[in-house]
Amino acid sequence: MFLSLCQEVQREREQMDKYTLYMVFGFCVHGFIEHFPGHTKFLEINISIGTPPQYFKVLFDTGSSDLWVPSLYCTRKACGKHSKFDPTKSSTYTKIGTKHHIEYGTGSVRGVIGADQVTVSDSNTISNQQFLETVFETDDILLNATFDGIAGLAYPPLEPDGMTPIFDNMIAQNLVELPIFSFYLNRNPNDPVGGELIFGGYDPCLFTGNLSWAPVTQKDYWQIQIDNIQVGGTIAFCAEGCQAVVDTGNSLISGPPDDIKQMQNLIGAHLNNDTYFIECSNRSVMPDITFTINGIPYPLIPEAYTLVVSPVSCFDMNSPNGSFWILGDVFLRAYYSVFDRGNDRVGFAPAVP
Repeated sequence: MFLSLCQEVQREREQMDKYTLYMVFGFCVHGFIEHFPGHTKFLEINISIGTPPQYFKVLFDTGSSDLWVPSLYCTRKACGKHSKFDPTKSSTYTKIGTKHHIEYGTGSVRGVIGADQVTVSDSNTISNQQFLETVFETDDILLNATFDGIAGLAYPPLEPDGMTPIFDNMIAQNLVELPIFSFYLNRNPNDPVGGELIFGGYDPCLFTGNLSWAPVTQKDYWQIQIDNIQVGGTIAFCAEGCQAVVDTGNSLISGPPDDIKQMQNLIGAHLNNDTYFIECSNRSVMPDITFTINGIPYPLIPEAYTLVVSPVSCFDMNSPNGSFWILGDVFLRAYYSVFDRGNDRVGFAPAVP
């Protein structure tokens, strides 16, 4: 059954551009991966806010809960080249006025909360969605970014000011048949479609085998348990288990600083300006890194856990301030991911090339 469905979907895909909506098990929005200084990659998707619609390119982020876009009143340099929301031009806008501040690992934003209708695809509009209209953004988060804002897909407890996350409103307003969403990040740099995000379902054409599930261990981030981490077939980290966050808003794999430092030594990387680099020619002899999650091994070959930044130089992992690991887009390009709010679990399966 899946084969005929996949063949039909593929025929439809060939007739669509990268922004087109189509049905699989839910509604799907195509995104695209942009490159910008720093050589990180994110899946960015167009949304609209207000009536008539004002368009924004946002990063859908499982590592946060907030929806925010720049306000018309943001004068920071970081806001300069980005689309800005003008509340005076929307007939469906409601002023909330509560001040709110968001901290990320790479910067911060602050502004005031408003509410309006938000459209994620041509026919799926969320009513009365609260969002942050930012009036201040640190340069390090958006100055060189190609996305205008961030749409958080984590659990509501991350939201102290009471803004309901966008996916929770989709569920409450019966816009999705199932309380799940799924990500596919395309590994082919020449494909104009950088990936797909499906709300309300998943696409069996985009992975092989069966989904394997890991329960969420803490309902704020999409946090799961890692059994162990192997380097070259030998357990090197998390021998007694450790916690990890599945984060589409992080381009790399991150971990506790001491573990990352030891990991770099094991794979032969060197530190330069707070970033670990390797010679790309060495990737053929570098070890695989395997994350075992709920009894299932998820290996990453060197070409998967490194990013090419020049013909001879690659970089791989970073170390945030924290005690848990972060499985970012490096991991998620290799494995299709399904986020199940109904059963509080995350599913993985090998992604198609």
